[in-house]
Amino acid sequence: MLAKVFSHAGALRVLSLAMGVFLLFMGLDKIDWLLDGGILTRQLQGWRGTARPLARWYLDTIALPGAPVFARVMPLAELSAGAALLLGVRVRLAAALALLMVVNVHVGADVMFRYEYLFNGYGPPILGALLALALGGAKLPLSVSK
Repeated sequence: MLAKVFSHAGALRVLSLAMGVFLLFMGLDKIDWLLDGGILTRQLQGWRGTARPLARWYLDTIALPGAPVFARVMPLAELSAGAALLLGVRVRLAAALALLMVVNVHVGADVMFRYEYLFNGYGPPILGALLALALGGAKLPLSVSK
């Protein structure tokens, strides 16, 4: 068992724990969205004011029309993904879905395709960690599911 902990799978398990804590607290930070979808709508409208064409299209076509639903789904998705990564349950699936959610937020915020994104702490480190877990997060040690 100790050999598994000090292996590539063990390192991915540590990454899973760290990302689980991160997503759990990101979800807790958005808990008010469950009762007030206007919080997200106002955030999206603020982003729209300075968005370039791709982000503006995304906001107008997908994000703003769906904001009342997304305001409820995002906190629950972040909390669920965080819990799954912490417990080691369906790590690959949780990481892949969290990755899609993060990419959507970054496109909507119009930060993803900017030079500054390359050294943004919420950018490549989060995407890289979630991608690593989505690709290699199966059968990690000290996980609830095997």
